[in-house]
Amino acid sequence: MSYGTIMIGRLKSPGTGQALVDAAKKWEERNVDGFQGSYSLLSEDGTTVVACVVFESKEKYFALANDPDQDTWWTTTMAPLLDGDPQWIDGNWAE
Repeated sequence: MSYGTIMIGRLKSPGTGQALVDAAKKWEERNVDGFQGSYSLLSEDGTTVVACVVFESKEKYFALANDPDQDTWWTTTMAPLLDGDPQWIDGNWAE
């Protein structure tokens, strides 16, 4: 069973959702062990963004979550695009 997370956040500036999506796609070039895919939803309100990320296991997901390089990437690349901290929902993806 795959494991992953959903992030629900608000963009700091309306209309900057594509910059967030582009940053996430660039992140995928890192070829993170266990990463299986992601989806991003930019809501019609122009500020809400939902991202879903899928990993092959909980262990691989938490290995990334605990990686200092991941924290640096998040705080310098993604967090500045968001208005405050997003909501995170972790769990097993139903098959």
